[in-house]
Amino acid sequence: MRLNLEALLILDALDRHGTFAAAAARLFKTASALSYTVQKMESDLNIKLLDRSGHRATFTPTGRLMLEKGRVLLRAVSELEQQAQYVESGWESKLTISVDASVPFALLTPLVDRFYQEHQHTQLLFRQDVLAGCWEALSYGDADIVFGAVQEPATRSGIDCVPIGWLEYLFAVAPEHPLAKLPEPLLRDQVRQYRAVVVRDTSRHTAGTDLRVLDEQKILSVHDFGAKVQAQLAGLGCGYLPRYLAEPHLASGMLVERRLESETRRDRAYLAWNENATGNAALWWRENLQRFDGLSSVYYTD
Repeated sequence: MRLNLEALLILDALDRHGTFAAAAARLFKTASALSYTVQKMESDLNIKLLDRSGHRATFTPTGRLMLEKGRVLLRAVSELEQQAQYVESGWESKLTISVDASVPFALLTPLVDRFYQEHQHTQLLFRQDVLAGCWEALSYGDADIVFGAVQEPATRSGIDCVPIGWLEYLFAVAPEHPLAKLPEPLLRDQVRQYRAVVVRDTSRHTAGTDLRVLDEQKILSVHDFGAKVQAQLAGLGCGYLPRYLAEPHLASGMLVERRLESETRRDRAYLAWNENATGNAALWWRENLQRFDGLSSVYYTD
């Protein structure tokens, strides 16, 4: 016999209960059966686990090592058993959720906390995508659910979506930016002269999309909306920002809102998912992402 789980359970019980008799009662076996199993493992592995010279058997250093490492294995096996039962009952072992870069992750942390209080065995994997990259993550199986995606996809098979509200934008510049001094509405030819700050579309298989960038306008491409805000605060460029994100800086005077001719200031945002994402965890997130209180802090409805 090589090392097995039964032997590790015996060592654990022996340490917890002190004697073979007490351990045997806990494991519903005879003391002689437990002693034989330990001796057989000692013989097979050519090690000494217990010092039997005294009135009560005690662990040798090797036995103590085997006990401590064995408990790690026992916990892992117990966790594996629970996960297997969990998956068998319809809960995924992991769920990948793509969050559009316009959504602050702090918005979702109450839901994450609630989910883990109720369902600890599904691993949540969050990723950030931008614009077409959100829809692409679903199409290529890189995400099960997308939250906050804009621009409804054109006939993408295997994907369902529901609107969650409108994401409103405003055009903003730093007070010292040249566009801050011009009369409104700003003309497209005026705006085109200055660099636009954009968050890079994360799509890898398509050309991607840059919302509200004029033809031939120079751009500064950054990795997320936090960097975009900082770039515009520093006067490095102009551009549209989600209103909820820009408002604190408008209130402090660090940004100035400007009105443009013929502008569109909102996009419909969506919750979307793969049609094959039908496990209980996916259903939980689809239901809760549509009706949790935090939505109103980012999106508005008609």
